[in-house]
Amino acid sequence: MSNTRVLPLLEPEVAGMAAPCCPPLTERPLTVEEAARTAAMFKALGDPVRLRLFSLVASHEGGEACVCDISDVGVSQPTVSHHLKKLKEAGLLSSERRGTWVYYRVEPSVVAALGQMLGTIG
Repeated sequence: MSNTRVLPLLEPEVAGMAAPCCPPLTERPLTVEEAARTAAMFKALGDPVRLRLFSLVASHEGGEACVCDISDVGVSQPTVSHHLKKLKEAGLLSSERRGTWVYYRVEPSVVAALGQMLGTIG
């Protein structure tokens, strides 16, 4: 008999991540909670420095970027860290510490949900 046990998956909000936002806008009106969660993501992307950092991570080779590779965006290192924290809090990025550096990845399920939500209008 195996000692392996199946652990339940945590809902993204429980794990500290934002849940994928919501259904396509043409499907039904957003709930209050969906609108608040989605607005937080768009608010995080509404700052030009954050949008640039998000783009740098998303387009980086391998789908992840070390903070050391993306910090040259015209603001100080503490400001870069602040903006990356805001993107992470909005559920758009995840991170992993490796030694002294932190590596960031785009959360594909969240980005796909945002794209699906906006991509169906027309």
